[in-house]
Amino acid sequence: MGETVLRTIERGVLTLTLNRPEVLNAFNRSLAAELVAGLAEAADNPAIRAVVITGRGRGFCSGQDLGATTPGGGATIADVVREMYNPLISAMRELPKPIVASVGGVAAGAGMSLALAADLRIASASAKFVYGFSGIGLAPDSGASYFLPRIVGMARALELALLCGEIDAEQALHLGLVTKVVADEELAQETDLLAARLAGGPTVAFGLTKRVIYEGSTGALSDALEREALYQQLAAETDDFQEGLRAFAEKRPPRFAGS
Repeated sequence: MGETVLRTIERGVLTLTLNRPEVLNAFNRSLAAELVAGLAEAADNPAIRAVVITGRGRGFCSGQDLGATTPGGGATIADVVREMYNPLISAMRELPKPIVASVGGVAAGAGMSLALAADLRIASASAKFVYGFSGIGLAPDSGASYFLPRIVGMARALELALLCGEIDAEQALHLGLVTKVVADEELAQETDLLAARLAGGPTVAFGLTKRVIYEGSTGALSDALEREALYQQLAAETDDFQEGLRAFAEKRPPRFAGS
């Protein structure tokens, strides 16, 4: 892991901290690649049971670094999107462990897309979500067209996209964009509590939950029902399910091991 993303592992939680505070953690190729590498580590390491993505300094992520937008060597903007952003968003979507975006300050453009691609979002009171693509004459990318309408609905997604809308933390909470809003000085602590809760949960079942909900957001009901049956069987074959049954019978909190 390089210097544009800081990496820590504590109590089963991998925290990936965007580390370009001088540009409000704007994306460049290095930052995107290091995030993908961190997610690959989370997928491969059974000791990691939840992931937090956050930003250092005054912003979560201000989107693409506009000083690094010009493709070189015959590459197009489409090439940049396919090579830089698409692998990152796909890795987040496919990671069989929960991801929390801890948003302090601005999340704009691809930075807002990054937050939307997390499974849960917690925001500081000063956080702002800025859907900035149309403001510079671009269309949505980085998964924004997939996640935003599924979270806020088609009409509101179009409003934000066409009018380059800005949402403060309380509006984000009202729209369902974030799970919780906390005071700025409490963001780190509240994020740790949420991540610890996820890391202490039934990790395999959480991964299957992500799959069944994301895959169930498209397609026919009959497909969703069959998918639920298949994934439920996989969950029932885990040690965590047996522990859950024992804990229920013994009237105590379960002690999930993530397997």
